[in-house]
This record gives sequence, C-alpha cells and structure tokens, in this order.
Amino acid sequence: MISFNYETTFSLDNEEQLSEWISSVISEEKCQLEEINYIFCDDEYLHKLNVQFLNHDTLTDIISFDYSIGKNIQGDIYISVDRVADNAKDFNVSVLEELMRVMVHGVLHYCGYKDKSVTEAKLMRDKENHYLKQLA
Repeated sequence: MISFNYETTFSLDNEEQLSEWISSVISEEKCQLEEINYIFCDDEYLHKLNVQFLNHDTLTDIISFDYSIGKNIQGDIYISVDRVADNAKDFNVSVLEELMRVMVHGVLHYCGYKDKSVTEAKLMRDKENHYLKQLA
C-alpha cells in the first residue's frame, strides 16, 4: 500500500497513477511492496526532522526512514516541496519532474541502491532516468 500525506498546502492530483508507477518500480526491482508513506512538507518541517533524527542542521529535499526487511519494502519518505522546487530551478527541470525523481530515489534506496560513491550515484541516476521514462 502506498499512501500520500500532506503537511503543507501542496497536493498531488494523480495519486493513483503515481501509486501504480511506484508499485511497478518495486516489482521490476524484484521486491515486494508492503507499505510506503509519502509525507509532503515544507523546509521547516523537514529541517526539524533532519536535526532531531539525523543530527544534520541543514535543509534537504528528502529524508526516508526505511523499515524494509529484506525484499519486503516499507518505510516513510518525507519530501520538502520547497526544496524540490528550488532544486528544479537549479537543475533546469520542471518541479513535477524533480518531484518524481525524488520520489523514485527514495524507493530505490529501499530496494538496496546506494549513492555514496561516484559509481553508486551513477547507477542510481541511471535507474531514476529509466523509471522516469515510464511515466512519460
């Protein structure tokens, strides 16, 4: 099950389509969807979580709490729509495209992908691009 929660005035108008897309990503990665909660918020909300749980006093676009066990995917993905909008400007892409990238990025972490090294980051970006094309 995928749920979408809002701690800001932002909301998605295509939740069903996005839920099907994320489910197909998980399936294609040979994992099993248990439960993912997307929580859309603003910078202030996510900054508080970043300080409280990760000891990072910085702004970020996404924080995910992974409760997966093996290939059974479950977790909470917090996304700052403020940060996504700023990043979209910086990367010269639409806010929607950047939002979709961040959403699938969190799920790919749950599926076992990392992005700490240059090689890992390239593979993660390739996977993101692959799945973003499925939405087009």
